[in-house]
Amino acid sequence: MTDETKTPPAEPRVLSSEDLLRGAREVAIQHGAETYRLRLTNNDKLILTK
Repeated sequence: MTDETKTPPAEPRVLSSEDLLRGAREVAIQHGAETYRLRLTNNDKLILTK
């Protein structure tokens, strides 16, 4: 296969933080056996923690 025939990688799906949080300041994200927390800070930044 040459470089000319390679399929370009698909663009990642884009989700807005408003859609994820739905008015909350924090959501839990389940990934396999782990739970992560996505939190909106007072400075309007996002923090993802395990």
